[in-house]
Amino acid sequence: MYILGYTLFQFACQGSTLSPFARPFANRSTFTQPFHPESRLDSNNKKRYLTFTFTLLLVIPAFACDGSGGENRRARQDLQQVNGNAQAETITGNIPRVDPETGGSSISWQQPRFDERRKEREAMVNSQMRDIRNEKVLAAMTSVPRHLFVPPDMRRHAYKDHPLPIGHGQTISQPYIVAMMTEVLGLEPGKKVLEIGTGSGYQAAVLSELTPEVYTIEVIETLAEQARKRFEELGYTTIRSRTGDGYFGWEEQAPFDAIIVTCAAGHVPPPLIKQLALGGRMVIPVGGVYAIQRLILVTSDNEGRVEHRDLIPVRFVPMIGHENR
Repeated sequence: MYILGYTLFQFACQGSTLSPFARPFANRSTFTQPFHPESRLDSNNKKRYLTFTFTLLLVIPAFACDGSGGENRRARQDLQQVNGNAQAETITGNIPRVDPETGGSSISWQQPRFDERRKEREAMVNSQMRDIRNEKVLAAMTSVPRHLFVPPDMRRHAYKDHPLPIGHGQTISQPYIVAMMTEVLGLEPGKKVLEIGTGSGYQAAVLSELTPEVYTIEVIETLAEQARKRFEELGYTTIRSRTGDGYFGWEEQAPFDAIIVTCAAGHVPPPLIKQLALGGRMVIPVGGVYAIQRLILVTSDNEGRVEHRDLIPVRFVPMIGHENR
């Protein structure tokens, strides 16, 4: 293009026939087609074409810098449109948050925090958790204020390594057992878990540190109401609770990715197995009040085949309701 400009400039200035250098381009360029190779220009035409030539020298490089015609302009317009759509999506769309560790979507929910007696909880985790390795479970045990889930006269013992009475013949489990049963469930954020035996609500609060989808059932109405109020007062707003016979589970909300039973049954209740999702896990103590109880892990594979695995010996209060009839 600079050669074309130079050719026209040479032609205008010399006022003579096109030079041999310029002739090869005369028949290729639309700018030189109007000129006959033997024609001469008068002084007015020289000025006119001189101006025209300098205009070309300014305009042609601009087109050259712009790329090949309007292609780049269209590409930039397309890019602006894409960027505009992305901006609108960021503002109005439902964009999942991404966990940098797993690369998957993460879910956020309200998780209340308590500074009171935190050092005691840290000491409890450091000294009592034994073989618990799941960092999220250990963090949950550090975060949930166990002393606020026991009667006032029991609070000084809240972080000791044993169960505590909560009234109505029920207990809050030993911290290690709470952590161990939580760990074997393999919970992830967004997984749906059902607890049978709300009691004081402590186990449900620990579960809610791992997933917001926590459902819990308590057969003793007084305990169920106390736990419900405690959840509201402490800010555990994602926990759904009800009063009912845990033997039959919570059919309306089934299936569940995990089920945890905090009272001993003589056998694994069939309704709970039915409500366990494919690939789900259930942990339950099985055995009579005066017999040796075993903590059992029930798993369902992706085809619905159920397996039982014996974990450790335990001692739990008995399941109340249908199981006692």
